[in-house]
This record gives sequence, structure tokens and C-alpha cells, in this order.
Amino acid sequence: MRAVLQRVARASVTVDQQVVSSIQKGVCVLVGVGTDDTDKDVDYIINKILNLRVFDDEQGTMWKKGVKELGLEVLCVSQFTLQGQTIKGNKPDFHRAMKTDQAKAMYEKFLTKMGQAYDPAKIKDGVFGAMMVVDIANDGPVTLQLDSRKFTYNDL
Repeated sequence: MRAVLQRVARASVTVDQQVVSSIQKGVCVLVGVGTDDTDKDVDYIINKILNLRVFDDEQGTMWKKGVKELGLEVLCVSQFTLQGQTIKGNKPDFHRAMKTDQAKAMYEKFLTKMGQAYDPAKIKDGVFGAMMVVDIANDGPVTLQLDSRKFTYNDL
């Protein structure tokens, strides 16, 4: 499972010119589900999203607090293109992205488990499989790549 986490001042998702989700200060996370992802991958990514220290503490010391510790919001957006490979040629290869029905079930499991690990009212998401406009006001900017299988994807 791959994710891109961005610390945001605010973020929103629009589908068909309607805002379907929005958050204020927190993190926006783009999530890509791979063909061989399991519950272990889901748990790893959730732990990182909720606990990664990307915020200042009350004294202004950088990199001291995570989104869960501060009680901030999380906007999750499914994005199969994170599983794309661009090694050969100029057309992305999405063979490592999980098929739609399975990916939707895994993504829903991801959201459910995140709600169990945190406050479900603070977790928002886009519309799985829809064409979305994601508006992100990146704070910092802070952008981090997360990969539950960092060392197993390198099979060139």
C-alpha cells in the first residue's frame, strides 16, 4: 500500500462540481492499494498516518506531534495511480494496482480500521473511483511518501 501524506491548512474533494468532503488543519492522504496488499499493509499505513510527527508542539518545536495526538482531521482520497510504474516507456503501467472491486473493499476496510483507531468523525474521504478535484493547501510544504512494502517493489 502506498500513500502520500500532506500536512494541510485545509483540503477538499469536489465531484461533479459539488464539494463532497473538506477539512481544516490536518493531513490529506492519497492512498493507492496494490495487488498484494493485506491487512498488515493497511495497519502499517494507518499507524503512520495517525502518528507521524509532522506538526509543531505548543511551544513551536517542529516535528513533535501527530494528527491523532492533536485531534486534527484526516482527508483520505483513493488514488490507484500511486501504484503506477513509469520505468519503461512513457505510458504508466498500472498492473500493480488492485482491481476495482477488490480495491474498493480494501479501501473501505482501511477507512473502517482508521475509524476504529481514531475518531471516525474526524476522518473524511472522497468518492472511490470518481473523477475528483482535490484542493490542497499544503502547509509547509510538508509532503511525505509512505509505502508499506518499500523494499519489495524493487523487482526491476
